[in-house]
Amino acid sequence: MKAGPAWRAAVDDPAWRHAFAQGRRDIAGAAIGTLAMGLVAGVAMAKSGVGLGVILAMSLLVFASASQLACLPLIAAGAPLWVIVATACVLNLRFVVFSVSWRRYFGHHRRAQRMLLAYLAGDPVYAQFVQRHPQPPVAGQATQQQQGYFLGLALTNWAAWHIASLAGIFLADAIPAAWGLRFIGVLALLALALPMLTDRAVRCSALAAGAVALATASWPMGLNVVAAIATAVVAGTWADRRWSPR
Repeated sequence: MKAGPAWRAAVDDPAWRHAFAQGRRDIAGAAIGTLAMGLVAGVAMAKSGVGLGVILAMSLLVFASASQLACLPLIAAGAPLWVIVATACVLNLRFVVFSVSWRRYFGHHRRAQRMLLAYLAGDPVYAQFVQRHPQPPVAGQATQQQQGYFLGLALTNWAAWHIASLAGIFLADAIPAAWGLRFIGVLALLALALPMLTDRAVRCSALAAGAVALATASWPMGLNVVAAIATAVVAGTWADRRWSPR
């Protein structure tokens, strides 16, 4: 079956539509954080000194708040390309881990479809999806309901991000700094992350990474984030081996 007829058949399925609507509802809380982070990123991009065409392309194509906020100062400062690329790659390493999990649901899709799904699969989408569907399908391919649920999550999150980031870009001078949008965004991310600290290994990894990030906060070019990520990987690996049942 071709992609077009398959898509129409899925949309016409009441179970698919119900799952899509459920995904939209479940992501609503996290979307508030996405809106805050989108405004933060939009304002930061507008005031970075980088050309409007570049920041619009970054907003629409990159779709990654951490990478955008980390790389913008490097671009504005004229940092070497390899430093910018390395920073973005390190900050997005978590998506390599996520992709191992996504593969059990969407690994049988066509490559173009997988690329589109990967573009849409942000952090809150992953968090909500695995909470709703913790067990991959036996056949190794997402059911119609799982596909509908994923798209309900992902498209809502995507729309929230782009609406907010574009608003931040074009309304940067009208948004008061006293609003504290960055702080709101941090609180929203914490609200999303804390429920995911479900076992000792995860909590150990998060605490170690947080401690290192704070201890190295004065490091230049966001290297404290790199150090925190490396610490999280090492601590999480050790803790998983230490406490996971054999």
